[in-house]
Amino acid sequence: MFALRVDDLNGEAVRALLAFHLQGMHANSPACHVNALDLTGLLQPNVTVWSAWDGAALVGIGALKLIDADQAEVKSMRTHPDHLRRGVAAVLLEQIIDAARAAGVKRLSLETGRGDAFEPALAMYRRRGFIDGGPFAGYEANEFSQFLHLDL
Repeated sequence: MFALRVDDLNGEAVRALLAFHLQGMHANSPACHVNALDLTGLLQPNVTVWSAWDGAALVGIGALKLIDADQAEVKSMRTHPDHLRRGVAAVLLEQIIDAARAAGVKRLSLETGRGDAFEPALAMYRRRGFIDGGPFAGYEANEFSQFLHLDL
């Protein structure tokens, strides 16, 4: 359905979607609780970014950040607004889960916010088996963040 590829983040469409993602995170989160990775963060050697394509159209991005040998984090999940409710995020999430398993990760985690803007993503993660839990990898509990985990 969608073609997934490891992305080097050099393409204009991918950079534009990443900028849109960061803008959305800042618009829907208190400034002190925006934990989205910018371009520099996504280019780190422990981060892999996938882009999803429908022909020549970029439909989404998602990333896996390895924390240590046993734990990794889902990062930068964003569906292009022209392609919502087509299953883009679910396909990217499965790729991220598969890559984490292949790397020997035992627990996949994520941090996200609260409010209407986050509910569709939270529903998808919970449908896939992620459960609520505590902070991880240096995050601290606060009134805005939610932490979800999937044992692999």
